[in-house]
Amino acid sequence: MKPDLPTRPPSTFGGSTGYPSFADTMQAARQAVPSPVAGGTFDVCHAGLALRAVLYVQAVLGIATLMWAGTLAQATALVGPVVFCGLLGTLGWLLVVCAARHVLGRATIAPRAVFVLAAGAASALGAFAALVPFQLTPATPSRWAAIALAGAAFSGTLWSWLVLRVRSRLPAEAAARLAELQARIRPHFLFNALNTAVALVRVDPARAEEVLEDLAQLFRTALEDHGQAVTLAEEVDLAQRYLAIEQVRFGDRLRVRWELDPAAGAARVPPLLLQPLVENAVRHGVEPSPEGGDVVVRTRVRRGQAVVDILNTMTSNASQPGHGMALQNVRERLRLLHDVAAQFEARREGGHYRVKIEVPL
Repeated sequence: MKPDLPTRPPSTFGGSTGYPSFADTMQAARQAVPSPVAGGTFDVCHAGLALRAVLYVQAVLGIATLMWAGTLAQATALVGPVVFCGLLGTLGWLLVVCAARHVLGRATIAPRAVFVLAAGAASALGAFAALVPFQLTPATPSRWAAIALAGAAFSGTLWSWLVLRVRSRLPAEAAARLAELQARIRPHFLFNALNTAVALVRVDPARAEEVLEDLAQLFRTALEDHGQAVTLAEEVDLAQRYLAIEQVRFGDRLRVRWELDPAAGAARVPPLLLQPLVENAVRHGVEPSPEGGDVVVRTRVRRGQAVVDILNTMTSNASQPGHGMALQNVRERLRLLHDVAAQFEARREGGHYRVKIEVPL
């Protein structure tokens, strides 16, 4: 029987606690890295964007008035009402969309489009109605219909421009956020692995040398600049080294089974994706149980997707519930790298906890 090492030795820096948990690290990351603003697509509350929208509408209306008017006198007579109607309608639409930006940010594409187009038509009709008492332009049914269609068309154009504006910034913002999330994992990962090695040195110095060799390889891998993605095979190798150290720590209490499909190893995933998941499996499935527990890591290929399953047994002596930071971090980094092409699930299945990841090959 291998020695069962203390799970959280006293800190060598004078405190009574050990190194920070993943949840603590990710809570700090969450506070330090701002979340994307809901409804950012409709970021029309800034004066600069509102000014651009007003100038665009006025320019189009001015050109249309010059083209429609037969003479300069007709154009001069029409330009006042057109400018007033365009300005009032555009400002009304901007105010409505700005007030509803949080609701729009949570809505799906179809309801959002209906709301935006309807708001544009209503704003244009409201602006035109303000001109009717002055009898500056005839208020025929066809004129009302044309005004409503023009308002919807302008709002649709402005909406598309705002969407394209946000999408043009997403790659840089996504890369920056992905790098920040990964940078937050590395210190925690290294501290946790070093914590295990320090505990082993006090119990079995001879075996500690072997662990430190694996730990040196882990340090090298974790500190390398992999860019935004590595292969799944590299992630599996890193997880195997980490669990090898934990195997020395827990001895026979930790039972690991690997079911690996080499064909799935070519898939691209964010760096340090599996290590927090297998660490969670050990922390919540093995550490609280006197009898230990099982951890299964399985990879396979299905319909052009690489599928990763991580299962761990659950125990009645449940550990303190976590904050879900590891799962949230993995989910967000997969989304930033693969968008909707990646799938992530985490749930209880009988006496096991299962994490399932699907990424394109």
